Amino acid sequence: MSFIGIDVAKAQLEFACRPSGETATGSNDEAGIHALVARCQAATATLIVCEATGGYEAALVAALVTAGLPVVVANPRQVRDFAKATGQLAKTDAIDAQILALFAERVRPEPRPLPDAAAQALNALLTRRRQLIGMLVAERNRLLIAPPAVRRDLQQHIRFLERRLREADGDLHTAVKASPVWRVKDDLLQSVPGVGRVVSLTLLAELPELGRLGHKQIAALVGVAPLNRDSGTLRGKRLVYGGRAPVRAVLYMAALVASRRNPVIRTFYERLRAAGKPAKVALTACIRKLLTILNAIARSGTPWQPTRALAHT
Repeated sequence: MSFIGIDVAKAQLEFACRPSGETATGSNDEAGIHALVARCQAATATLIVCEATGGYEAALVAALVTAGLPVVVANPRQVRDFAKATGQLAKTDAIDAQILALFAERVRPEPRPLPDAAAQALNALLTRRRQLIGMLVAERNRLLIAPPAVRRDLQQHIRFLERRLREADGDLHTAVKASPVWRVKDDLLQSVPGVGRVVSLTLLAELPELGRLGHKQIAALVGVAPLNRDSGTLRGKRLVYGGRAPVRAVLYMAALVASRRNPVIRTFYERLRAAGKPAKVALTACIRKLLTILNAIARSGTPWQPTRALAHT
């Protein structure tokens, strides 16, 4: 068995293999990726791990998956925590590749399917929409305290960003409706009261595992599963963290709306509050229950039905 770690930078790729100890360096371009894929094939890779690096890894991962190689794109924070746990505090590209190979050997994360071209395109549109929203919020905040000399410029830029945001929403709508399969999934998810278009599109683009995993696994993947903080006789509060922040952010807003307008989630929320649970704790539980319901709907292909949803609360 051979476990491979690949550290990805903008211009360079670092390769490390365990237990052989083989290392190599290549360029992050078409020729370098082709050579690296051939090296992985020659090593008969059991598992390949690289980190998410803001898109620099996309071409490499696509090439590895196309070649039929088992690859996992790992969360950089998890890998860094693993490195610290092994006592490795130094950080270079070569060391990172070796840590990734060790992470593959010891942790053995499960390879997951690469999102198809439509999913990747949708993810890019969603990312751009979030960027436009961020710029729009920043400009509106500046307008509140802006002196008269720059107010007109800020107002013009805000109008431009608002127009671009509307166009981005239209692009998202077109991207979903262009695919019959995606349209069915979108309609299924939006059948749940509290789930709108942005929530549905975010789930489709950034949570392709929805409907394929159990409710505990999907909650842990998103980062809404309660984690113990106990040591010895100390019993700490259960916390949620990690996971996929963009998914968690839209689910928070969906749960907030559902706690008022979705009869099943509202009843669940009110029962928790009546039992003395703080509002944030109750809302977090609602996020988890809403995700469980959405996961079941995606798996069964059956639209929202309150009587079926009650089984998940």
